[in-house]
Amino acid sequence: MIIIHVMGGLGNQLYQYALYEKLRSLGKHVKLDLYAYKEAAGEEREWRPLELEWLEALQYEVCTMEERQRFLDNSMKPADRIRRKLTGRKDRTVRERAAYMPEIYEMDDVYLYGFWGCEKYYADIIPLLQEKITFPESRNPRTAEVLRAMAEENAVSIHIRRKDYLTVADGKRYMGICTDAYYESAIRYITERVERPVFYIFSDDPAYAKAHYCQENMHVVDWNTGRESMQDMALMRHCRHNICANSTFSIWGARLNGHPDKIMIRPLHHDNYETLDAQTACAYWQGWVLMDADGNVCEM
Repeated sequence: MIIIHVMGGLGNQLYQYALYEKLRSLGKHVKLDLYAYKEAAGEEREWRPLELEWLEALQYEVCTMEERQRFLDNSMKPADRIRRKLTGRKDRTVRERAAYMPEIYEMDDVYLYGFWGCEKYYADIIPLLQEKITFPESRNPRTAEVLRAMAEENAVSIHIRRKDYLTVADGKRYMGICTDAYYESAIRYITERVERPVFYIFSDDPAYAKAHYCQENMHVVDWNTGRESMQDMALMRHCRHNICANSTFSIWGARLNGHPDKIMIRPLHHDNYETLDAQTACAYWQGWVLMDADGNVCEM
């Protein structure tokens, strides 16, 4: 059996679910560990909700506490250390330590801890994920109105994530990636290839979005909040093309987009700690247009 630790917000939860489906496609017996949202307390507990539960069509196996403890036999109490030495049992955690770790395909009886965000993991099962990951119908009539408009337009999503990325804690890691030059270049790239595009702006800072994206063919979507926030991802997937932030949320909006001729644009790097060179990043994200902070298109 393989157990996958689930953590983070909706975008990261979907990555961990996607790895579940990938390993199942290889014939593995896989379960998800929801401990961080269910039983955990204190620093171990996730502060965000388990949004996978809100995607009612998703089906997955969940490990028991007994199975979790069997894989994570890592107590440092003297008695437990002696018992492990006598029985030969050990902690079976495999932590994500690289952008792409194909060796996990060959593993079994391990506990996988990481985000697993590389496109290369899932390239061959994207149609399966698009079929299985569906969103509940929005109760807001404005969402239905936008969906009808998108069906008649060359709709393009633009995701701008600001608020948590501007804090001292996250700023060092995430800022300086999605610059004005990045967005300007991405919009230009779309405009040169798409006839009469209509841009839909999604942001955690709608006031900023309205002030900076106010052209006639630009519309800020600002009504999906709280549990309805996932409706932004649902709308992104219905656009014909997607301009993503360095955010798993909009990456999934683009990945779930089923238009065969879609253009998906994302930043070259997701955060400032990445060490991937442009050539390797492009190889890992085939089918995507990768742009750096200066707005340059990166190629293999």
